[in-house]
Formats: sequence, structure tokens, C-alpha cells
Amino acid sequence: MDESLDRNGATAASGYACIQQHLKTLDSSPGVYRMLDAQARVLYVGKARNLRARVASYSRPGHAPRIERMISETASMMFLTTRTETEALLLEQNLIKQLKPKYNVLLRDDKSFPNILVAKDHAFPQIKKHRGAKKEKGAYFGPFASAGAVNRTLNQLQKAFLLRNCSDAVFDSRTRPCLLYQIKRCSGPCVGLISGEDYAESVRDAERFLSGRSTRVQEELAEQMEAASEAMEFERAAALRDRIRALTQVQTAQGINPRGVTEADVVALHMESGQACVQVFFIRANQNWGNRDFYPRVGADVGAAEVMEAFLGQFYDNKEPPRQLILSDAIENADLMTQALSDKAGRKVEILVPQRGEKAELVSGALRNAREALGRRMAESATQARLLRGVAEAFELDGPPQRIEVYDNSHIQGANAVGAMIVAGPDGFMKNAYRKFNIRGDDLTPGDDFGMMKEVLTRRFTRLLKDDPDRDKGLWPDLLLIDGGAGQVSAVAEIMRAHGVEDIPMIGVAKGIDRDHGKEEFHRVGRRPFALKRNDPVLYFIQRLRDEAHRFAIGTHRARRAKAVGATPLDEVPGVGATRKRALLAHFGSAKAVSRANLADLKAVDGISDTLAETIYDYFHDRG
Repeated sequence: MDESLDRNGATAASGYACIQQHLKTLDSSPGVYRMLDAQARVLYVGKARNLRARVASYSRPGHAPRIERMISETASMMFLTTRTETEALLLEQNLIKQLKPKYNVLLRDDKSFPNILVAKDHAFPQIKKHRGAKKEKGAYFGPFASAGAVNRTLNQLQKAFLLRNCSDAVFDSRTRPCLLYQIKRCSGPCVGLISGEDYAESVRDAERFLSGRSTRVQEELAEQMEAASEAMEFERAAALRDRIRALTQVQTAQGINPRGVTEADVVALHMESGQACVQVFFIRANQNWGNRDFYPRVGADVGAAEVMEAFLGQFYDNKEPPRQLILSDAIENADLMTQALSDKAGRKVEILVPQRGEKAELVSGALRNAREALGRRMAESATQARLLRGVAEAFELDGPPQRIEVYDNSHIQGANAVGAMIVAGPDGFMKNAYRKFNIRGDDLTPGDDFGMMKEVLTRRFTRLLKDDPDRDKGLWPDLLLIDGGAGQVSAVAEIMRAHGVEDIPMIGVAKGIDRDHGKEEFHRVGRRPFALKRNDPVLYFIQRLRDEAHRFAIGTHRARRAKAVGATPLDEVPGVGATRKRALLAHFGSAKAVSRANLADLKAVDGISDTLAETIYDYFHDRG
């Protein structure tokens, strides 16, 4: 047996010996296994119908290079038995998402998708965008691929059906119609400009349209337009014409509207040069509600079937699957995945790999999108790699940085101060790694940028030393960029030394002469400041990083400031949440009036119990 050492000092022979040792205690139960290295880091998570047989397959040589490397690093294993293989599949994908093992296919972007909600908790239902758990009472339509797709659809639906999108509080407070009524985006139910019956009919039409029965809706509107025209009600006829046009624009924007596919996700995979792109098209109610591309982490020797199965398991772990999944590539355990997804949805879910017909055409279109998206990403990655090499050369680093952290502060004369950290690497901006810091220092002088940066860096590296003391999780930066000159750099260097971290390169980016874009000066500890040529691509790259940090800091500061503006003393009263706060403000008019109210008046507010009324009264009168 070849006993070549890997870079961690482990040998393939020791890995095989470890696996063979575990075989002695395994039976043929279904379950999940984990392979761990010498530092107890999870290398791989897998499932098995028969744990003993599956693990035994690793105990003999003859695997692909990726698996051989994994075996060589294996120092121990863990096992969890399950009642069925379906449970093992679900547990495997859940553990992969939690643990992010080195050798598994990993879906790195797994955000929730927005829906359209027609709320049903009001006499005049509101139509709005919804993201997250479906707790509100109403009809949900989705998912849509992006917030932009939802907003475009909502915009046209408002034109077509004139449904309100204002909150209940705004609706209840109106005394005259708002601008949306004036521009024919709302029928004005808040001030009685439409009857409850007519508004309910508009709601039903909107739901029918979103459910795929759009043809009938448009036919009825066309009949009404013709009748209005014959009755010489030309203004009404023009309004109906605009509504029909709005519905047509929704369908045009959707592009693909398959006749034979009512509810499905079209999932297409393209792999090239050790990278993968999965394109997902959301088909609901015979309409295309957008598409998204995903880039799972894969190895060079991973097959399409493995990537597709891993993607489906992780993607639908926290999402409801549609009635059909139309795939470009077959998966090995189609029956198992079908059972798992059907159990999750509480109804039958089909997995199809079409060879001809409309479904095959849908897959072909999705595949083309996946291929083009991966081509663009690879081109961008190549450009990013050149820029990172340029950064390493310009700042005399040991190698191209894999993780650049950029810091900035934002405040107005010290008020609502926040610190911001953005992260960039070989794939561009790593937005899931961005962090914001609400500045807590009570002893800071307003506008003390040095003090703010000290607090931010202290909190950042205290957390790093706690979460990743061995620097093996990829959380540590290879380069720090600080917005500031020599003073800021010296202050940050002092903070780093205090934490025993002195091996991370750090660059201060100062505005330079006349604070002009393009005349930036770069400061390093113990060295003279220098500048890059005005047309140097590395300079543009650094400017882009700094501008992104500034944008994120400004946005975070504005959000904090807006929250502070809307804050009231009621926010601190135990038991008073958003709903009861609205009820109190609606009843008394202001938080100050609530604080002065007597106990009997507080008890008279809808939704405020006698006990809570006493709590509120005591909060404002017995705090001393």
C-alpha cells in the first residue's frame, strides 16, 4: 500500500487503518457517518442504507483522488443510526449545511425567496411582498426568484386590480385618498371610494390571475371595456384598457409561460473546469416567476449526479418543494429523494429528467442560462485573480490574499455611530461575511474615529480568537484595509499587538492631496507612504473596496438612525410589543400621552389587559 504523506502528515495507510477499526463495531443499520481529521474537524458527511457496507467501501484502495485525500486525512469517525434511509438523507443534508465539510458538495447561497401575499385579516385585503415563515393569514403566491421580480409583478398588479399596499395603520388613519389613488394604482377603499363587494371582486380577480387563470380574467375585463365603450363611458373604458395592458406586461416580463407545466422548479446543472452552476427556474400557475443561479462548492472529480442530489437535498431543506422537479441530470437516489421531498411537502412530488417535449425545452433553456452564467463567473474570477495578484505585488505580500477585510465608520457628530466590515476574496464581495458594529463606547468623544476603530477591531479580533483560535476555518483575513492615514494605521497596529496578532498585513488608505479620487496614499507600519499610478487596475480595485465599505457603513448608520427616530419609551415597557404599541399610540396619540394616562384609561384600550395596564402605569409612575 502506498504510504505517501499528505500535507497534514497523515498517511493513506493510517486512514484505511482507522476506517477498518471502526468496521468492527458497525451493523447494517441505515444512518449517517462523519469522517474527522486529527483536529476533530469534519471532513465529510455521508448517508448509507447499510452503514457497515458503505464504510467498508472506504477501507479498500482504488478511489478517485479526492476520496483518497479524504481517507488519508481521516483520523476518526462518528456514526448516527436512523430508522430509514430517508431519515438518513435528510439528516445528512442538514449536517452538511451546519458543518460545511471540506469534501462535500456544498450549497453556499441558500437564502429564502419572496412571495406575494394577499392578506386576509382585514375587510379590504392588502397585497404585498412577503419573505419568511407564512404566519400571516392570507393567500401566498410564489416563490419568486428575487425581490425585483416581486416588485415588478406587484407594480403591474396594482395597475390592473387597484389593490391597496398600505399598512393597516396607514389605512385606518386616512381621511382622504393618497397619491396612489390619484395615479390610478389604488381604488381608494380607505375613504369609501369603492364598495366592499367590488373590492372583494378585484381581490378574487388578482388571485385568479396569480393562480394561472389569467386568460379568463383578461376576457372578462375585455367584455367590460367593450360594454363601457358602447355605453359611451370612455373614461371607464380607458381605465379597463390600462388594466388589460398591465396584465399583458406582467406576462411579457415573465418570458417563458409553459402551457403543460403548472407547478415545477426547472433545475439545470452545468459543470466546467472544477466549477458548477445550477440554474433554477420557478414555474407556478403556468407562469415563469423568475430564475436564480447558484454556485455550489464542488471538487474536480465530482460527478453531475452527486452535485445535483446534494443541491436538491440542501436547497429544499428549508423550502417547500413544488409538485414537479424537472432536472437536467438524473440523480442516483431518485426514489429516496422523491420520498423525502414528498414527506416534507405532505403530498406527492415528482422528479423528472425529460428527453423530449416542452419540459425538455424548459431544461434546455435553463441549461443555456447555467452555461452562460458560469462562463461570466469564470471570466470574473480570472479578472479577480489577476487583481489579487496585483494587490500582493503592490503591497509586497507573500501571496495573493484570499480574504481582504475593509473597515469604515459612520456617524453624525458621534450620534448613532456604527462600524462596518466588508470582505472580498477570489469570488468577489463575500456579502454573507459582512459585519456591522453598533459603537457602544460611552466614554468616546463624539466624532472620535480612532476610538471607534479601536472598539471595532477589538471586538472583531476578540471574537476571532474565540471562534477560530487555530486559524483553520478560513475566518482570518490575509489583509486589512483601513480608511485613514498614518495615525489610523498606528492605532490599529497597537490594537493588533495587544491581541498578540502581528502577522496580518495592514494598509491605511488616505484620500491624499485635495482628497481627490485617484490620488490616494497608502500607509504601512514603519514605511513611507506611497501612491499607485492613476490608471493602475489595482488602484481602481482598492477604490472599489473602500467605496463598498463606505456604502455599507452609511447604509447601516441610516438604518440605525431611522430606528432611533421611530423609538419611543413604550419600546422599553415589558409586555408591550409592536401590536400593543400601535394600539396605545392610536388610542392616546403619542407616547407622552400614554405615560401621563391614568390606570382606568389604560385598561380601556383594546388589547390591553388589566395586568398589562398596571405594568404600563407602574413603569411610568414608579420608576423612582
